[in-house]
Amino acid sequence: MPMFEANSYRNVKLDASACGQVLDLETAIKDGILGGVTGGGLVCAGVAEKLDLKRMVEELESIEVPSVFICPISLDPMQDPVTLCTGQTYERYNILKWFSLGHCTCPTTMQELWDDTVTPNNTMKQLIHTWFSQKFLTTKKRSEDVQGRAIEVLDNLKKVKGQARVQALKELRQVVAAHSTARKAVLNNGGAAIVTSFLGPFTTHAVGSEAVGILVNLELDIASKSNLRQPAKISLMVDLLNEGSIETKINCTRLMEMLMEGNDFEHANMSSLSLLVGLLRLVKDKKHPNGLLAGLGLLKSICSHESVRGSVVSIGTVPLLVELLPSLNNECLELALHVLDVLSSIPEGSLALKVCANTIPNVVKLLMRVSETCTQLALSILWAVCMLAPEECTALAVKAGLAAKLLLVIQSGCNPVLKQQSIELLKLCSLNYTSTIFSSEFKLTRTIQ
Repeated sequence: MPMFEANSYRNVKLDASACGQVLDLETAIKDGILGGVTGGGLVCAGVAEKLDLKRMVEELESIEVPSVFICPISLDPMQDPVTLCTGQTYERYNILKWFSLGHCTCPTTMQELWDDTVTPNNTMKQLIHTWFSQKFLTTKKRSEDVQGRAIEVLDNLKKVKGQARVQALKELRQVVAAHSTARKAVLNNGGAAIVTSFLGPFTTHAVGSEAVGILVNLELDIASKSNLRQPAKISLMVDLLNEGSIETKINCTRLMEMLMEGNDFEHANMSSLSLLVGLLRLVKDKKHPNGLLAGLGLLKSICSHESVRGSVVSIGTVPLLVELLPSLNNECLELALHVLDVLSSIPEGSLALKVCANTIPNVVKLLMRVSETCTQLALSILWAVCMLAPEECTALAVKAGLAAKLLLVIQSGCNPVLKQQSIELLKLCSLNYTSTIFSSEFKLTRTIQ
């Protein structure tokens, strides 16, 4: 929303003499006061009167509104503008509230008011109503056109085959990706079932890629998700994850993560080695870093099933994620730490963390650095590694600066559970690291006791 510019409307040639009706609205548009209105012509008075201004303002909340229509107090579009003796215009409710707080000045100029009368600004009100009416009708027409086109393409999909089907799916994908009204129209007309029916063992990658691109943008119901969880459809998605374009890989990853939601999910469909390998390739693809977040999200969902964790470790997930830690943004970092924490709960995972040379230094650096959640996950990982080989790992951890970091956690205002974890880890370090060196380097004897 643009900031208000005081008196920016004073040069507009308007005539409010005829009972508050706008007599020179076309000039106002020409002079730029209604900049941004497209389509030509004015909204006729009959149509404008039928449109509720409050509803239009709410539905057009995201569009840029001319600054002259903005109340200087609330910075929201005015619906009942009134003018003070200083010539400044405000929303009636806002200026009356200003007066009720004991102010006797104009909020914009801070001039003392010689007259506290508020005069309805019918000219401005009509301008605002006309501008919003035209915007609203234009948006509504565009929305109806998009819905109609989506339904038309959907009906066409039932008839066409081959390359024509690919083109129709591509058009539908572009429409649903760009317009929420199109997504709603597709769902209301059985589009999810129609598109899902194209996925199967004999589906070409061209059709599959477009179909997945459509489905990932829809709010699928339980029946649609259940249909998509069929082994043949999952198998096609895995193939696309391994062989498709980067956009297709990301869409497949997001769709499979959607399918994992709910208690009725059969994790066996998502534990194939081919899927895990394809997912790991997506995560470590430096040429296309935009696939990292989607890949880590699905990896986290897969690791929530204990029976799959051994397979995840066996394909080299742990060393890959450990090496990625320093370069990840906060969102990806939390996901990666969550995966490593979950994998550390099984023997293979904790062993993989221990043998990775950078596990301890990379994880220690994250304590008290990003968020409380990341600190908690990092502490849990370090505890699992140090418990596996206390003497060896605690020595490495202390040399990496763990003791000082733990003191920071203990002295911070974080939750008691986190503090207790830090105390236990600090005790473990003191028991397994040469006490004289530990004390001389960090002077923590009293704290440890």
